[in-house]
Amino acid sequence: MGVLQELLSALSSRRVEIVDLTAPLHSGTPILQLPPPFANTIPFSLSEISRYDERGPAWYWNDIHTGEHSGTHFDAPVHWVTGKDGEDVAQVPAARLLAPAAVLDFSAESAADPDFLLEIDHVKAWEAEHGPLPEGGWLLYRTGWDARSADAEAFLNADEHGPHTPGVSVECATWLAEEAPIIGFGTETVGTDAGAAHSFDPPFPCHSFLLGAGKYGLTQLQNLAALPPTGAVLLASPLPIVGGSGSPARVLALVER
Repeated sequence: MGVLQELLSALSSRRVEIVDLTAPLHSGTPILQLPPPFANTIPFSLSEISRYDERGPAWYWNDIHTGEHSGTHFDAPVHWVTGKDGEDVAQVPAARLLAPAAVLDFSAESAADPDFLLEIDHVKAWEAEHGPLPEGGWLLYRTGWDARSADAEAFLNADEHGPHTPGVSVECATWLAEEAPIIGFGTETVGTDAGAAHSFDPPFPCHSFLLGAGKYGLTQLQNLAALPPTGAVLLASPLPIVGGSGSPARVLALVER
């Protein structure tokens, strides 16, 4: 039996499970809110073209209106000024869209402190227990924040000082970009950076360092609790938008049970 046939057999027998890590995309999907004077993306919406009527008697279809960075989405290097000479989302090699994943669970810490930051020592402690981060793989950062995704206010968690969501310290973001063997970093929050990252030095270090290093981001993931710490294979499938800085994506994980 060939390798692909073995995979199909494992999927059919449910020895390998497909876990959907994607948030449903609709008009109520939370989107990033930047303060003035910065411009913001539009909410997702559908505009009906026809629905089995005089505009098209046998078919239903819509125009979609959305930003590149809405819902579960993929950040390409060109999204940030540090990666402006890097790949746009259509230039990301297909072979890099299928890769192993490590899941670091800091949901308890994030529940206790919504401003919790991942540090290098946290990653090193995880590696001491589970082994090194996967070469050419993803680091998926579980915070439990997906439980808030149906409520935009709770998900963005902002007050007069700005949003409060877990993220990564400047030092850890630098290490992930420059030393860790990963190709990308994924989160359950609205962006790869902490809610307070606008006040960091430099601001938004995950965007700045990882995209500047030619690595990728995935945000607004769900169901990371269903993945093991190691062993899952991640499939990230953004639209190949020519010149695009990112794209909404369907993100799936293959998990051996």
